[in-house]
Amino acid sequence: MAFKHVYRTLFKKYGPQHWWPGDSPFEIMVGAVLTQNTSWTNVERAIANLVTADALSADAILTATHEQLAEWLQPSGYFNIKARRLRNYCEWYVQQGAYEKLRRWTTDRLRVALLSVNGVGPETADDILLYAFDRPVFVIDAYTRRLFSRLQLVTGEEHYEELRELFEKRLAREKSLVPLFNEYHALIVIHAKDVCKTKPRCEICCLRRRCPGAMA
Repeated sequence: MAFKHVYRTLFKKYGPQHWWPGDSPFEIMVGAVLTQNTSWTNVERAIANLVTADALSADAILTATHEQLAEWLQPSGYFNIKARRLRNYCEWYVQQGAYEKLRRWTTDRLRVALLSVNGVGPETADDILLYAFDRPVFVIDAYTRRLFSRLQLVTGEEHYEELRELFEKRLAREKSLVPLFNEYHALIVIHAKDVCKTKPRCEICCLRRRCPGAMA
């Protein structure tokens, strides 16, 4: 089964997802940092706290005490760790000239720089690149590994970079890569959360007829 066929099947089933939720590039960046190890519903609550406190900006986050920031982020879980990570990110962000300067960087330069920030791993960096900076970078997550290993298109044991490069290579000939990568990642997430779960619901899966891992 081709990678593009998986996309077409999922898109036909679920339609456009219009990701990533956020009213500004900076809000998307904050969400990418906070969504580690939690659900998006919890992230929304934490972001709502920042909005209510008029603190959804890098300057406001850096001005707040650690205790205050952690309190705002409490709904997202691991709030002390995430407060430190978000502060680290904001310090780097401001030092580099914020969005207006960063958006002029090449994708490779920006990705290397993001990965240098303490607390920003490959998935978080690629979320920021794709959804905040509109760069053609494919985001890999646990849902992607699960779905595509069951389809036997990957083993599931590949390193993050290996999988990212595989997806980008397989889809390289398609037009408008940023919208494609945006939708594809969102479709994988909704399908894996609701259907291709840890205990899969193969009987309702739109991919089941061509999935070697489908349960009878």
